[in-house]
Amino acid sequence: MTTSFFTAPGQFYRGNLHTHSTRSDGALEPQEVCHRYQDAGYDFISLTDHFLGQYGYPVTDTTGFHNDGFTTLHGAELHCSAMDNGDMWHVVAVGLPDDFTPPDVPHFRHFDSSETITSLTNRAADAGAFIAIAHPHWSGLTESDARRIPAAHAVEIYNHGCAIENDRGDGLLSYDHMLNEGRKLTCIATDDAHFHAPDYFGGWVMVKATENSPEALLAALKAGEFYSSTGPEIHDIRLTRLTVEVDCSKVQTITVAGKGIASSKIRGTDLTTGSIALDRFAVSPWIRITVIDHAGKRAWSNPIWLDH
Repeated sequence: MTTSFFTAPGQFYRGNLHTHSTRSDGALEPQEVCHRYQDAGYDFISLTDHFLGQYGYPVTDTTGFHNDGFTTLHGAELHCSAMDNGDMWHVVAVGLPDDFTPPDVPHFRHFDSSETITSLTNRAADAGAFIAIAHPHWSGLTESDARRIPAAHAVEIYNHGCAIENDRGDGLLSYDHMLNEGRKLTCIATDDAHFHAPDYFGGWVMVKATENSPEALLAALKAGEFYSSTGPEIHDIRLTRLTVEVDCSKVQTITVAGKGIASSKIRGTDLTTGSIALDRFAVSPWIRITVIDHAGKRAWSNPIWLDH
């Protein structure tokens, strides 16, 4: 029997889940951030300013910037100290309530916070937020760090701001380690835009939802009804007993990765569909698909957990 993905009702909406404004350390006012994303063809964003005392613990109200073609999800980037390397935690919380009780985290400088990251992210998830581990490569996230966030829904596997600023935008290695431990996490591509540099419009999610509303988008994110991209589109993924089949926009490479070194690919000119045998994944509990176009731009599926 063939199992097809992306069959949930609705349509795809393009959005960025990690963005900053003058409410924290961004260069643009919230309204201008929303205007620029809508003008660039986005359907939604989440404004996730730094949830720190020095900025007044902002959960920025962006409902006034909604219109017929654009919406927002309230959110914030949560912090506390410290990771294994002694640096501050960074976790994105999308769909965070406006009245979320802040931790005692006054500033970016090192200090011993009174609340652990486990407690903080558990509280945010219990309050209804979609929790994503931010820029693991840039942060220097360890595997033991990752285990301290059991409430996480997703991991940033591409952060455009980090890619532009310091070439540490990739989070796939950390993500694969978490999948190998059996954690059923999804993956997101984001901008982490501050607009001090060209750190915008570089990574996004395509969310399949019944409508472009905060409630429908948040529900679809939590259900994993999305893929991530820096350019290409993934139209469908079908899983049979022996193969995985992918339909996409024109690309040069379609790859499948699994646990350990398990991987396979097909290459061609202007591929829009491909079928890859699953024999190399006989002992892998999961697979994920990447499509790569002629410019090196990528789109990533969420993992598919195999029932061997």
